[in-house]
Amino acid sequence: MDLTDACFAGAARQAELLRSGALTSRDLVAECLRRIDRHDRSLNAFRAVFTDRALAEADHADARRARGEDAPLLGVPVAVKEDLAIAGLPTTKGTAAVDTPAPADCEIVRRLRDAGAVIVGRTRMPELGLWPYTESTWAGATRNPWSPEHSPGGSSGGSAAAVAAGLVGAAIGTDGAGSIRIPSACTGLFGLKPQRDHVPLDPDRDVWNGLVAAGPITRHVADAALLLDVLAPGTDHTAAITSARSLRIAVSLRTWGPGIPVDPEVRDAVLDTAGLLADLGHGVTRLDPELHDLAGPAWFAVRYLTCAATTEQELDRPDRLDARTRAVAALGHSLPAPLARAALARTAKLTEHANRIFGEHDLLLTPVLTRPPLRIGEWNRRPTIAALLAAARMTTFLQLWNVTGNPAAAVPAGHTRTGLPLAVQLVGPTADERTVLTAAAQLERARPWADRRPPIYT
Repeated sequence: MDLTDACFAGAARQAELLRSGALTSRDLVAECLRRIDRHDRSLNAFRAVFTDRALAEADHADARRARGEDAPLLGVPVAVKEDLAIAGLPTTKGTAAVDTPAPADCEIVRRLRDAGAVIVGRTRMPELGLWPYTESTWAGATRNPWSPEHSPGGSSGGSAAAVAAGLVGAAIGTDGAGSIRIPSACTGLFGLKPQRDHVPLDPDRDVWNGLVAAGPITRHVADAALLLDVLAPGTDHTAAITSARSLRIAVSLRTWGPGIPVDPEVRDAVLDTAGLLADLGHGVTRLDPELHDLAGPAWFAVRYLTCAATTEQELDRPDRLDARTRAVAALGHSLPAPLARAALARTAKLTEHANRIFGEHDLLLTPVLTRPPLRIGEWNRRPTIAALLAAARMTTFLQLWNVTGNPAAAVPAGHTRTGLPLAVQLVGPTADERTVLTAAAQLERARPWADRRPPIYT
């Protein structure tokens, strides 16, 4: 296989090529590093690239293979977001405010290494993961491979840009308010936020008071299933992608909060996907649940701002943060502690209410975002509170599922008239990634998306 094709093949196919001997890890990793060196000056997806270590690990993987050894990701190049600890490096979280190196790899990185993955670098994010775009005054903007004038989203924007541009076979992101699903939607990738605690975040615990989950950003559904088999062993995620099971799917275009418009192209993508699912034999029902908790988005905002303040306090040098980041943290500091506790206390009731839909349905289909990707710097001139409100409207379909902990995925669903990616969201019942993977894989087989590549990077 041509090396460029191999770079775009995705992690699962790369693992097959390496296992068959059609490709060496050295050749694959070296080509990924060459592509990073060529493209990332303008793309700005990586915070750090581990060139020498990655090549050494690729050689080690090839040597293991020559001895007859195997592992699920042996020799496969992956990238990890910069909020995941890597031994000897500061866990920077999109900032210049951390100097203290991590004493050890986090559990996610350890499991990737144990599975044979070659970690080629760590990817960029906005400061503290606060925004649905990946930009800062000191690091500049990470760009969307489909359009350099547009953002790849955030906060796992670097991870998504790296995979979409064919710089790595897969990447790991984190999601506290849509931060896996947003960039996946913006770059034409499959991104899965697993259920709460499915993928361990150790040594951190209860990140953002339980809002944050870590998961894969990939070209194919099979790639994500393979990554989850490594990161969350004990559940056969890969088996789910071959299922032909017929599902009961609810479709909703109701936003979490009144008066939020949905772009017509986004709406059409959801309804078109609903029609495709019906053609595939699923029972599809339009169901817009009543919003009994109109204050829900406000309570989420309290949690979000409180977490920003808490995270800022943990930094070595918070004075190095951008002014806007400090302003968001200051809003969190201004909230009374009883208000934050009250927001947390609503979690169980909201979770119970939101999950009633899964009493009669296997999945929920919604938009991911209310609009196509942002332009670079589009919100820079807005005051902080105005930008926060705009972000909340853009991501209205996402935040609820971080509160409840349900698994949810962004699934590619075509492109806008101007060529920007569109996506839909699939939400599953508590503790049921497998059903999300089943439906997403059926959509991918019926409407393949990964053969189309950003023209600049082919």
